Amino acid sequence: MAVYTWTGRTRQGANKKGVLEAADKDGVMAQLRAQGILPISVKEKPKNVEDIFTFLQPKVTTKDLVVFTRQFAVMIDAGLPLVQCLQILGDNHENATFKRIIGEVRNDVESGQTFAESLSRHPQVFDDLFVNLIAAGEVGGILDTIMNRLATQLEKADKLARQLRGAMVYPATVSTVAVIVIILLLVKVIPVFQKMFEDFGGELPGPTAMVIALSEWLQAYVMYGIGIVFLLVTAFKQAYSRSLAFKYQIHRMNLKLPVFGPIIKKVAVARFTRTLGTMIASGVPILDALDITAKTAGNMLIEEELQNCRAAISEGKQLAEPLEDSSIFPPMMVQMMAVGEETGSMEIMLTKIAEFYDDEVDVAVGALTSMLEPIMMVFMGGSIGTILVAMYLPIFKIADAIN
Repeated sequence: MAVYTWTGRTRQGANKKGVLEAADKDGVMAQLRAQGILPISVKEKPKNVEDIFTFLQPKVTTKDLVVFTRQFAVMIDAGLPLVQCLQILGDNHENATFKRIIGEVRNDVESGQTFAESLSRHPQVFDDLFVNLIAAGEVGGILDTIMNRLATQLEKADKLARQLRGAMVYPATVSTVAVIVIILLLVKVIPVFQKMFEDFGGELPGPTAMVIALSEWLQAYVMYGIGIVFLLVTAFKQAYSRSLAFKYQIHRMNLKLPVFGPIIKKVAVARFTRTLGTMIASGVPILDALDITAKTAGNMLIEEELQNCRAAISEGKQLAEPLEDSSIFPPMMVQMMAVGEETGSMEIMLTKIAEFYDDEVDVAVGALTSMLEPIMMVFMGGSIGTILVAMYLPIFKIADAIN
């Protein structure tokens, strides 16, 4: 596929120009004729630096997507045509990458594709959940309502992700600073003390000898250590991206971590219930909703559980029944879902469950941060303090000898 710039004339005689993506020029001309435009000039768009080096392109953030969906819902509710909404949003967007994608979606819609089909061509921005909800909104004629629900869903999901990242920022920062300071002390400061102790002679205390031996080892092998760490990280990333069995085991281990495992489970429950509730409220069939929810779960064990649940429902069981045997989803959630099924208010009950576990995540993250702060401070202070004390022990011994 290549990008082409074109100019043409409508049947009313108005001049138009734009950008289209197609396999060749003939494909562009076919799209233009389908739109009632007579092609005058079609040229392949020259590649710029961002097209060659894709990492230079700005990323489409969750905030960009939320603003897009909110504004789109307002315009649709005001009665603006779909193509005009995309035109306005694309022309006024500051993110160059998202602006290009919106333009391509608009061109696809103009050429006769549905809005959902046009979005599905950009899975790096619009995931399965987004596309399927848009499809349901198009069929049901409630696109503005669906877009508002999507925006709320994205905001809640982003909040959960930011909470987890925020809980890890402090310990990661303190640990990194502590390791850097310790390495600098061992590589730059300890050799100075070592030379001074050698000039004085005599036997060094045990802690001092251990620190000096560690310093000598680190000076000799620090580059090898960095290389090994780099290779291990690279190998882990390759195995994680290529081996489903390895990825499955990592996801299993994440759920069993002593401190972070319960938080990950609560986040998974909140994400599952909110996504499923949004899709059921939007009119998506339960089997399709479970399939999409499983694919967007973010954990292979949870995806497996939900696919098993989907298979059980297709055999005639209730939604809560296959979840009772799950080790991931808590009994309280299952019981509330069972009540929702019996009373016919499943989407309301799922929303309440999601809100409850959102609060649980808030409390758990706050407790985790409060617990990690003193642990990190003790680790940093203890490590550096041990090195300093070990270096001062010979000085005290020399002072005693002088006295």
